[in-house]
Amino acid sequence: MSPQRVVELLGEYARRVFVSFVRAVVQIVLAYAVHLPLFILAVLSIVFIPLGAGVVLTPVVFQAIRTVANQQRAWAAEWSGVKIAIPYRPEPAGGLGPFGRLKWLLADPASWRDLLWTLLNIPIALVLGVLAAGTALYGLEGVLVAPWIAALWTFGWGPFWMIEDYGALGYAGTLVLGAAMVAASVRLGPLLLKAHALFGQSLLSPTRGALTERVQRLTETRSETVDASAAELRRIERDLHDGAQARLVALSMNIGLAEEMMKHDPETAQQLLAEARAASGSALTELRDLVRGIHPPVLAERGLDGAVQALALSLPLPVDVRTDLPGRPDAPVESAAYFAVAEMLANVVKHSGSRRAWVQVEYSGDRLLMIIGDDGTGGADPARGSGMRGIERRLAAFDGTMAVTSPPGGPTVVTMELPCALSSPKTLPSSETG
Repeated sequence: MSPQRVVELLGEYARRVFVSFVRAVVQIVLAYAVHLPLFILAVLSIVFIPLGAGVVLTPVVFQAIRTVANQQRAWAAEWSGVKIAIPYRPEPAGGLGPFGRLKWLLADPASWRDLLWTLLNIPIALVLGVLAAGTALYGLEGVLVAPWIAALWTFGWGPFWMIEDYGALGYAGTLVLGAAMVAASVRLGPLLLKAHALFGQSLLSPTRGALTERVQRLTETRSETVDASAAELRRIERDLHDGAQARLVALSMNIGLAEEMMKHDPETAQQLLAEARAASGSALTELRDLVRGIHPPVLAERGLDGAVQALALSLPLPVDVRTDLPGRPDAPVESAAYFAVAEMLANVVKHSGSRRAWVQVEYSGDRLLMIIGDDGTGGADPARGSGMRGIERRLAAFDGTMAVTSPPGGPTVVTMELPCALSSPKTLPSSETG
């Protein structure tokens, strides 16, 4: 093995030791600087619920615990390859008041498992973190410090082993044993971090009951999606049969009559051909509208942000559009998001009586967020509108959610979320139109 290769291997081993050391220290600091205070705040906020303060404080603390737990899930996947699914129940549609939000969080078993995790993780992160970080640190002390600093000779190697205990090996023994500990930490550090990730998986993953509930919900949403797809196919078939197909039949008949009249009555034949040309133009327009309703060309060409901006410009009232998308979602998600926004804006035009509307589309935390609002009369209720129910079904097929806030007198704000990943880089800068 060449000296250059040896240097490269030593550098790689040093990097692994350093990374494991830093990650172990992060887990220890996080357990005592974040988990412990959050657990104490959670207990106090629950105690204060009867006094009223806990009604507001408890949801805030539990949401903070969820944020920390989600970060742990991300680290477990990135550092150790341990995937931990998110088990939380979706937030109910229609918006939640303080008591509704409190009930939603406390009724979710995953919230209590998160709370238990914050408590148990304090000693476990300390033990595993100290073993992962201490092995490398103590080994480095034996290699770099103990043999060379005379002041330590009296006290031995660190707080545990006396240098004199190695007898004939003397100070050379500290180098050998220290190097062995450093070498062992190359494998031991990642193994201990994986053990910590597996501990987190045992509490932060969905339970069997949650998985059963999840399967049931996916079954329901799949059934609704199949029904919606069948209804959409029937609509397309009806539009083709009653619209473009009828015009094409009439077009064929007119051309046939024109052929028969060409020799005997050229003027009538010419008139029939003119009618046929007009009918062909109408049929082409209907086909284009039908295709645009299935998948708008502007969506394929310009992406979701460009399609929403083009949609806003076509409406009879001013719509402020703000988009912040660093890339494009997968085509099915992009299409579902576009039609959800289009349906909501159609509702604004038809029912709200508003003078102005706004749309915000952004990507944050692996979720596509769409907010549509208007200054209309309010009173929108998803339970009473087939259009909103259709949007809920379309979003549910992608595990998305919709929340509606629409008090009498307005304003109406609809918030829709779709979990997704952006698969292609953005080619146009984020923009605003009004």
